[in-house]
Amino acid sequence: MPRKIEISYKTIVFTVLFILFITFLYYIKDIILQLFVALLIMAVLNPIVTKLEKYKIPRAASVLIVYLILVVFLIFAVATLVPALVDQTAKFSNAIPRIMAELNIPIEVVDQITTQLTSQLSSLPSQILRIGVSVFSNIVSLLAVFIFALYFLLARKKFKDQVRTIASEDQAERFDGLLARLEKELGGWARAQVILMVIIGITTYVGLSAIGVPYALPLAVLAGILEVIPNLGPFFASVPAVLVGLGISPFTGLSVAALYVLVQQLENYLIVPKVMQKNAHVSPVVTLLSIVVGFRMAGVVGAILSVPIVIIVRVLLNEFWYKKTS
Repeated sequence: MPRKIEISYKTIVFTVLFILFITFLYYIKDIILQLFVALLIMAVLNPIVTKLEKYKIPRAASVLIVYLILVVFLIFAVATLVPALVDQTAKFSNAIPRIMAELNIPIEVVDQITTQLTSQLSSLPSQILRIGVSVFSNIVSLLAVFIFALYFLLARKKFKDQVRTIASEDQAERFDGLLARLEKELGGWARAQVILMVIIGITTYVGLSAIGVPYALPLAVLAGILEVIPNLGPFFASVPAVLVGLGISPFTGLSVAALYVLVQQLENYLIVPKVMQKNAHVSPVVTLLSIVVGFRMAGVVGAILSVPIVIIVRVLLNEFWYKKTS
């Protein structure tokens, strides 16, 4: 006889509630992402706020000082960098057909690229509206993230007391210690990564300017941004720079290639060991794999958040798995 399978009403109710919960999480996924990024910002900035508190500065004032410095830096960076970056990038885009022609690339390819650029420019008015809506939406989301992070920073010292109301003293202590380790590793990694990006960007800009390569600013900014991708980032950043150099002369192209190789060697053997000595120490292989998986799962946002997620998972495994098995 076939075996009779009985399903209780509790199982059915649990399954329905679980599906509804997953659906709800998917529906508010953007808010969850904002909260996660806000917690990440809190983990990065809290050690700085804590250091300011050691100088007898109230926590609220310390948070406002850190936020003020961050806002001033962003405004200064945008005001000084964006106009020059937009101008040089536009010039670089307009010069692409000429550069390709000087490199003896077949005229059919040059014509095809020119046609593509012309068609993109003709559709610019409709794209501006779409970009404007997207930028406004992103600005609102960014403001929400920083507001969440502000409240998290202000309430950081109260986290332990709030956990104590629903858990034991030992659990509250363990939770506070876990947050402290996350702040240390995430903050160290983020600050070291920013320092690396700035150093590589400035070094590349100085080198390209010394060689006499035009569009040095956008090429250097690209090199700094792609520094977040180990090994492959410098290669991707070097391709447009070498093409611009070859458009001037073969010697200039080789000089640009040599510059990028030299910068990468200095980075690998001198800059990274010095900057990363207090970092979270995530290996380049793990970093690259996490970025690829993150990009495949969630695009650019996934790639940006992939390494912090790896660090968080590692800290959690050390806290809840390795300690139990040791």
